[in-house]
Amino acid sequence: MGSNDKLEANGHGKTARKSSTPMNPAFITSAPGKVIVYGEHAVVHGKAAIAAAISLRSYMLVTTLSKSQRIISLQFPDIKLNHTWKIDELPWSVFANPSNKKAYYDLVTALDPDLVEALQPHLSTVSPNLSGEKKKIHQAAASAFLYLFLSLGSQAFPGCIYTLRSTLPIGAGLGSSASISVCISSALLLQIRALSGPHPDQPLEEAETQVERINRWAFVGEMCIHGNPSGVDNTVAANGKAVLFKREDYTKPPKVLPLRNFPELPLLLVNTRQPRSTATEVAKVGALKTALPSVTDLILSAIDRVTESAFALVTSPNFSHADTKTTQTLGSLMNINHGLLVSLGVSHPRLERIRELVDLVGIGYTKLTGAGGGGSTITLLKPDIQPGELNDLERKLDAEGFERFETTLGGDGVGVLWPAVLRGNEIHRDDFLEVEGSRGVEELVGSGVHEPRGGWKYWKVVEAG
Repeated sequence: MGSNDKLEANGHGKTARKSSTPMNPAFITSAPGKVIVYGEHAVVHGKAAIAAAISLRSYMLVTTLSKSQRIISLQFPDIKLNHTWKIDELPWSVFANPSNKKAYYDLVTALDPDLVEALQPHLSTVSPNLSGEKKKIHQAAASAFLYLFLSLGSQAFPGCIYTLRSTLPIGAGLGSSASISVCISSALLLQIRALSGPHPDQPLEEAETQVERINRWAFVGEMCIHGNPSGVDNTVAANGKAVLFKREDYTKPPKVLPLRNFPELPLLLVNTRQPRSTATEVAKVGALKTALPSVTDLILSAIDRVTESAFALVTSPNFSHADTKTTQTLGSLMNINHGLLVSLGVSHPRLERIRELVDLVGIGYTKLTGAGGGGSTITLLKPDIQPGELNDLERKLDAEGFERFETTLGGDGVGVLWPAVLRGNEIHRDDFLEVEGSRGVEELVGSGVHEPRGGWKYWKVVEAG
């Protein structure tokens, strides 16, 4: 192994900055996070919910190593995960067994117990000095990566470094794990040349096929992380825009309907930094339903009507996102949805304080998103607000210890920057590893709410016109 491209066994060594070979250029995949816009808690009880992409995203830089470097390295500095495996020591024979082997175009609806078992010795060495929740997060991410790598790759795969960065808060209910799973899935499928495009003239049906292929394997990654995921987060991360989600029978797959004409809208996302338990909030609504079944059912049905109204608006033949009434109607529905969630007892004083601050300035429509009891709010910004008004609100939020993100609702899904070159300059792994903060990552990769996305390409699954 040459000194210029030596990589320490623990993954901390830096590669010299030399140009990528034309055969295997470095490239980046990216996928968005998500928020629940309408239908929290009602969705647990068989009602519909709408989830939409946000422009906070995850990014995976794939760097191919020289032929002599028979290793794969997973680096995720935002959670301090850094691990390297020797390719030839991985359990290829188990994954290649005809009874276990899946093709890249297969639909996988459950993890194979034999494959899961074969991974365990290779996961037990990940972050051995950590414990508790941090170790669980590291091993879940490593599990998703390895399961997909061994399922889609082969022992002849070149050595690679897979470096992840995310502008999404981890564990905040914003779909960060699904975003990462889509990045992994799309990167590996590109490496095995199982995807076509994306390109501007790609037919809609062909683009849909590519996105569905990415989404299917991202769902496998989500199963590695969560066990029994709903599938909504990875579907939003792959498709972008928004989806209608409904699960009336938990013994059957949910109904997930992409809303491809969902408008791109300016959004202020605010994290209360108040810890919350989804299970606790869901149980709270369950207890209320037991104590007051008829009243609770009416509230849940009202939330369902809110979701249906939003769905009817964005799928109407006469729908126009340029119409100023669109924001007003969607915002009013968000206000109603929040009020109904308050009546279920799943808000929190910190959530209500954010709503109070927004209402005092009068620049948008605010609701909690996700389970409540803490977590985050989303504010749909009015189209006619003045910069000074938003700056005034952001100063007040900062002063009270809230974490805020200016983002966009209903944006692009999975995308790729191939090669990893922006404005004529290659994005080097060292810079990708070391850049600080969400804004720094977005500026480096040229993708996000603050930057024009020149060079990035997305599989477009939206009808033209």
